[in-house]
Amino acid sequence: MILKSQVEWALHCCAILAGLPEGRYLSTKALAELHGLPKEYLSKALQGLSQASLVETTLGPSGGYRLARVPSEINFLEIVEAVEGKARSFTCTNIRANNPCRPQGFCDSKPCAVARVMWEADEAWRDTLRRVRLSDLVGTLSEEVPADIWRATFEWVLKRAG
Repeated sequence: MILKSQVEWALHCCAILAGLPEGRYLSTKALAELHGLPKEYLSKALQGLSQASLVETTLGPSGGYRLARVPSEINFLEIVEAVEGKARSFTCTNIRANNPCRPQGFCDSKPCAVARVMWEADEAWRDTLRRVRLSDLVGTLSEEVPADIWRATFEWVLKRAG
């Protein structure tokens, strides 16, 4: 399975937005600059987050994005689905029906074994993403990113937050 690069972008942007003080917003331009991304493409990922009600937006010179809920109430799956959609990662086209050895009109009583395994794997993947909260990511990043870089990043963000 290959996810759109916007999924990575959305997850990183949400991690940054999780650190914004109440009532502050960060522009697409600032988020794009921080991550070295093209603003136009990042906008699409942020739009998906907005349409999924994961972020709030405001217009104007101090406008931009902020999380719509606290980080502990947002899980990875919600962010992934906001960008990728909710469709299963595997689509069964039932090619087993093309087998020339099957009798004419033979009807299978259940989905094929390949589809069942793939759907089970898809659900396991989604369960894992559902269990990981944005607050978990922020906690991990705060432990793994060197303190001076972590502090400098949020100073940079706060200077640009409206």
